[in-house]
Amino acid sequence: METKANEVRSASHKSDNGAAQEPAPKKRNPRFIIILGVLVIGGAIFGIKTYVHGLHHEETDNAQIDANVSPVIPRVSGYVKEIRVKDNQQVKKGDTLIVLDDRDLVIKVQQAEAAMAAAEANVGVAEANTTTSRANIVSSQANVATVDAQIEAAKVNLWRASQDYDRYANLIKDHSITQQQYEQALAAKQTAERQLQVLQEQKAYAARQTSVVSSQSDATAKQISAAQATIKERQADVDNAKLNLSYTVITAPESGRVSKVYVQSGQYLQAGQSLFSIVLDNAIWVVANFKETQLDRMKVGQKVKIHIDAFPEKDLDAHVASFSPATGARFALLPPDNASGNFVKVVQRLPVRIEFDNPEDAVVKQLRAGLNVLVDVHLD
Repeated sequence: METKANEVRSASHKSDNGAAQEPAPKKRNPRFIIILGVLVIGGAIFGIKTYVHGLHHEETDNAQIDANVSPVIPRVSGYVKEIRVKDNQQVKKGDTLIVLDDRDLVIKVQQAEAAMAAAEANVGVAEANTTTSRANIVSSQANVATVDAQIEAAKVNLWRASQDYDRYANLIKDHSITQQQYEQALAAKQTAERQLQVLQEQKAYAARQTSVVSSQSDATAKQISAAQATIKERQADVDNAKLNLSYTVITAPESGRVSKVYVQSGQYLQAGQSLFSIVLDNAIWVVANFKETQLDRMKVGQKVKIHIDAFPEKDLDAHVASFSPATGARFALLPPDNASGNFVKVVQRLPVRIEFDNPEDAVVKQLRAGLNVLVDVHLD
């Protein structure tokens, strides 16, 4: 009986303990539901705004500020004598940047000027020779005229001697004159003939001499032309030497800001060697690399908002200026050639030039080439 009573008490005790261990139902916190609803609604609003914005805008953060960069390159080789510019210095067009040692080029200028003086002296010599040749021509022509006069006199003398001879020849037949008189008349005739022949030969020689002197005069006249051409050549050498001498002073090609100057005093510079660069002040713009899938509705003249990472407090107005004629990959050092290997399609990007509406804005003037920007193009 006791055992049964104990079992009944034990069962009753277990039943009471089981009822005590059952957890009470928890009440849900209304703040969780509110926060969840706010997040869902906020996400929906953000998604809708992003979708609607994407219908009328194209964005990319693959964009940078760009500017004209002019390299500073020496035109002559030489040792650096003086450096008149520092890193990041603002310079104006024509300002002296670097001065090279010019002693070698000064000597070359002096050599060219000496050669020029020699060429001018040669012209003087050629002109003197031409004057002498012309005088010789006049003298030769005078000699020819003298010989002509002598020939005429010799012809008269020969005519008289021939007449005397003919008379004496007739008289000798009648023995009216002596043999000696006849021989004297014959000798006078023969002498007159020889004199005329000699004078005619002298005339021919004088004529040849005149021709030779004329040829020499023409040659000396050509020497003047050659000497004058030599003067022009030497003048060109002088100008070239002076020009190279002027290149020892390296000046700024345009106004702008100097990059880091990688030059030291005493350093030897080669002609054509790039020393440093000048970022020009004339204009800056944005180069945005859009995916090819973003270009179908973009066109020149569309409005653009520029968000600059360096100046996040202000967005700048701009517009689409132009599109590159080829993708960036096509201008790479090793452009892709899908025909030479396995083909893998990669979305290409096309550089788009974007210019600021107000380039005189204070923020625009503070921009530097290479700064990252976010570009938002309005497609409407």
